[in-house]
Amino acid sequence: MRRLTIDHVTTYRYAKPVSFGEHRMMFRPRDSHDLRLVKTSLTVSPTADIRWYHDVFGNSITIASFDGRADELRFESTIELEHYGVETTEFPIVPSAQVLPFTYSQDELPDLARTTERHYPDPDDRIDAWARRFLNPHGQSLTQDVLVAMTRSIREEFNYIARDEHGVQAPTETLHLGSGSCRDYAVLFIEAARSLGLAARFVTGYLYDPALDGGADQGLRGAGSTHAWAQIYLPGAGWVEFDPTNGMIGGANLFRVGVARTPEQAIPLQGTFVGDRSDLLEMKVEVKVTAVEADSALPRAV
Repeated sequence: MRRLTIDHVTTYRYAKPVSFGEHRMMFRPRDSHDLRLVKTSLTVSPTADIRWYHDVFGNSITIASFDGRADELRFESTIELEHYGVETTEFPIVPSAQVLPFTYSQDELPDLARTTERHYPDPDDRIDAWARRFLNPHGQSLTQDVLVAMTRSIREEFNYIARDEHGVQAPTETLHLGSGSCRDYAVLFIEAARSLGLAARFVTGYLYDPALDGGADQGLRGAGSTHAWAQIYLPGAGWVEFDPTNGMIGGANLFRVGVARTPEQAIPLQGTFVGDRSDLLEMKVEVKVTAVEADSALPRAV
């Protein structure tokens, strides 16, 4: 078990006082068997009316409504949590799903159907061809081996770029450029997995980099801001974490905040202001993840 604190601050600065529309936040992780919230706080400036709801995926959503005007808008979230994630390449997959292709059971398929559908055009089958690179041309293609190889290939073969622009690149563009951000890599991985018949979804959350907390450098990329990765549904193992940005499998350093079918459904913070486009001078995101206490052999919470 590891106890950590996540400090997430987003600040917008404007050339003059502006008024604000509603802002939608996805900051709060959900309690689960591998993650337990200890305490949370949220400060919004200027003062806002706050309400919460659960979206269609069960994610915790916070809505801030504002009166008045200001030349700075600031959101500060602090979360302390206990995490039981592990990093592994061995999954307890049921025998019927250990080799690709396989078919999900009739009990699970109706709920997984939309996450198996392709969401981006691929007119020249470039994503399909890229995904087939990882299949064994001379025998069986083991499900976990294909997914591990695909995850590590993105880490090793693509050039990571932290992009500030909104939205994601089309996966064909990421292939063409050979570069992208964590969310671009997640979308490429998801679409490639879906081309093989797998159920995949987008994850937004946070990444713990020990090197930024006085520990050993593991060569992790994407810390210091929000992070994005993918989950694949594997019968017997459930939703398994795959972080192609860092070539990591399993959730040892990953903290889920929201899951969704598309990245547009899992934006950490979005909202509007009333004014000229040029009034926005700066948007700054700062995320700091620090260990509160070292790993221990405490039993997993249930």
